[in-house]
Amino acid sequence: GEDVKPFTPEKTKEIVMSLQQPAVFCNMVGDWPALHWNAKYLSAVLDGKTIQFRLGLKTVGLVPQFETRCSYVKATLEEFLAWSCGQPSCLSGPFSCYEYSKYWAYADYKYIARIFEDKPEFFQDIRWSDFGFPGRSGKESTLWIGSEGANTPCHLDSYGCNLVLQVQGRKRWHLFPPGDTSFLYPTRIPYEESSVFSKVNITNPDLKRFPKFRNTTAHVVTLSPGQVLLVPRHWWHYVESIDPITISINSWIELDADHEARVEEAITRMLVCAIKSAENPSDRDPWLNPTEVEATSHEINLQYLNKAVSAYFKCQKASESEQPCSSSSGAEQRTTASCKRKKRAVGCEPEGCRLLTHEFGFPTFKAENLQKIPFGPHLIQVLPRSQETSSIGAVAVESDGRDLLHENEGGHFGKLHCTRKQLVMSNDCGTPAHQMDSDGSPNASQTALSTNDLLDCLVNPHVINLVAQLLLERTRV
Repeated sequence: GEDVKPFTPEKTKEIVMSLQQPAVFCNMVGDWPALHWNAKYLSAVLDGKTIQFRLGLKTVGLVPQFETRCSYVKATLEEFLAWSCGQPSCLSGPFSCYEYSKYWAYADYKYIARIFEDKPEFFQDIRWSDFGFPGRSGKESTLWIGSEGANTPCHLDSYGCNLVLQVQGRKRWHLFPPGDTSFLYPTRIPYEESSVFSKVNITNPDLKRFPKFRNTTAHVVTLSPGQVLLVPRHWWHYVESIDPITISINSWIELDADHEARVEEAITRMLVCAIKSAENPSDRDPWLNPTEVEATSHEINLQYLNKAVSAYFKCQKASESEQPCSSSSGAEQRTTASCKRKKRAVGCEPEGCRLLTHEFGFPTFKAENLQKIPFGPHLIQVLPRSQETSSIGAVAVESDGRDLLHENEGGHFGKLHCTRKQLVMSNDCGTPAHQMDSDGSPNASQTALSTNDLLDCLVNPHVINLVAQLLLERTRV
């Protein structure tokens, strides 16, 4: 029958939980009602409900357009569609100050549970049970609606792995393996829990400031309607809409390793909030991402750290006694003031506590396991492109679902080697010549270290991982 899937739910979950490279599932969602969620349909269903859009410039500079650099408007989907079509009615609407030819708009991270809170029957239009997660529906999913050019800055997610369904239009994904972390110059400013941003605008990299970006290995894929992309844990990604209207639905799947990641995020939050809050108010940059409601107090952050540590040991004890981890630990953490969007979006799978155990960026996944993955027309690998093209910027890999593969022409898979010097200095040779005084010493006005420079070193993912290990060892003793 036409409803038969290429993989059973059990097999699909096995793939999702074990595969540590991006892949695209095809022919898995053909009977999902959510495939009909195009913009016109959603506009009629939401019937005048306003949602917040983030607006950015289509011009591409050397600096990423972080959310702190964007404008925001509240509008209906009807108004968004009229603006994207250039209708005269937009001259007086919420988008009136933003010319379509110069700006893109993005309604991102919209919780379906909130948007459809008065229409819960729509939750069942999304059936993640086909991927081996019974009970997971639209209630645990997020909606993304964007115009051409809408994008998410390059970042990695601290928690879980990600399943992304493309509903309307196409999106281009630029993905980088965890081993490329030091080459992407990680930063926690703007600060957002569970998101580590890259300082590099990967579509127009400043190779003088960020020379190590040349060492990255980009995996680029264009996701089309009806396809589902698996983004494994700690894979960096930059996402851009390449059609006039794009709609996606995603769900973050919690992993066993998230318990340690929450300890790392608690440490990071404590350090960032303490140091940035101590800055002179007149010198403060907009360091808090708009998705974060407020800079939480030291007392609250300490409570969160203790809860994260407690949950970690609770899960570890359950694993040692071969008992499934209680979902209460995840729920308990999500009630704290430091909860954020992705943490609220993912729930603890009762049976998922012992599925994976690996350190930051280095999953315990053996090469022979890759041979057991049933790649083919229904599961397509997203392979690295050549190093030569990966350092240039956005070279597209167009696809209609039949040509997603890209040959591996000598891709690089490096380990995480990151020091403070790599993060602070603008290139490998030290201070550039134009920043030197006549006597050969660094120009003080050019080399003065900022609070953010210090934080880039203190809360570098590799450093935080080591601190978390020491903290957990101390607690264990």
